[in-house]
Amino acid sequence: MSDIAVKVENLGKKFLIGHQIEGDLRRSFVGKFRNLIASSNGQSREEFWALKDVSFEIKKGEAVGIIGRNGAGKSTLLKILSRITDPTSGRFEINGRVSSLLEVGTGFHSELTGRENIYLNGTILGMRRIEIKKKFDAIVDFSGVEKFIDTPVKHYSSGMKVRLAFSVAAHLEPEILIVDEVLAVGDVEFQKKCLGKMDEVSKKEGKTILFVSHNMGVINNLCKGGIWLKQGQVNYTGEINKTIELYLAAFTAEPIDTISGSKKGAKDVRIVNLKFKGKANQEVEDVIGGQPLTIELRYQSEFEYLTNVVVGIVIMNSQGQFLTVLNNKMSNFSFDKIPGTGTISCHLDQLPLMYGRHTLNINFYVNNIPQVVIEGAKHFYVEDGDYYASGFSNASRRQGIYIAQKWMTS
Repeated sequence: MSDIAVKVENLGKKFLIGHQIEGDLRRSFVGKFRNLIASSNGQSREEFWALKDVSFEIKKGEAVGIIGRNGAGKSTLLKILSRITDPTSGRFEINGRVSSLLEVGTGFHSELTGRENIYLNGTILGMRRIEIKKKFDAIVDFSGVEKFIDTPVKHYSSGMKVRLAFSVAAHLEPEILIVDEVLAVGDVEFQKKCLGKMDEVSKKEGKTILFVSHNMGVINNLCKGGIWLKQGQVNYTGEINKTIELYLAAFTAEPIDTISGSKKGAKDVRIVNLKFKGKANQEVEDVIGGQPLTIELRYQSEFEYLTNVVVGIVIMNSQGQFLTVLNNKMSNFSFDKIPGTGTISCHLDQLPLMYGRHTLNINFYVNNIPQVVIEGAKHFYVEDGDYYASGFSNASRRQGIYIAQKWMTS
């Protein structure tokens, strides 16, 4: 008997941009009207491959995280594997009963009550009524919507739909659980509850999980394997730590959001240079934990002066988890009035980072208005250092932060 739960071979999905949308008379008419206009103008519809030549295998009992930027094809892949949409090319095999949570209210009939939808979903999964009944109380208890269980789902909020949908998907004995970023709709407490349930389903019950998320910390904790999709193709597949590290390393230092600093015609502030300086003020690429570090930002604007400037430097680890933020205002250093073009530096007597790859994000505010937001402004490695001057370094090469401490006995 094969130990493969999911096998994908040369999978592709093509869309025609501007193609007629079916299923609605008004949309159908608009689609045909647009096609008529396009034809009269000699325009042709453009082909867009959301997925192309995607191949991979997932073994039974594996928890695999699928990562990639928006538009990389993650959700399209999950919809194909859930048999919501058909591929254009290639093939896939699913060995086991699949339960999916891809969009808010997936698999629910809006006119039916929560109770009726639980039985409907169980029936679709091939379960007998007596089996569903045994699971019913656990599903309702986990979802926390027992007060509204006999209310039509169309009256549920998005959060309530997600709660019930996840509870149904996780409890009705799936062999393969497919979950998209939809969990982000729920509150933080319920997200933790869902992640705990997925961990239990994977590790204790040996079920297969395919999980899409932009939260690298969550994916790293839940999954052992990773698939990195880039522009509709598999860019890397392997152990999750390595997948995340390569994915984060691919980010370029480009502003993702620049907002004008004034409604009176003021120009944008730009970060034009970012340097690391170590001992003796020498420029360095990589740094050593426990040693001095100066982060130097060169900025430009068309202002003569900038007032009430706040700079935040966010440090993330290799899994994209937040470690700390360096912020002049939080540190009680005020930049009330500075030149419109110049350099801002942040100096650390001892860099409190342990071994590993890290990332800097930059936020530059003027008068409480974000001027520049840069994610992935710099990627750098921290080498092991003797932070405590004790003669010992981080021999285990764990990632994290050092904390100043005192020890005593009594």
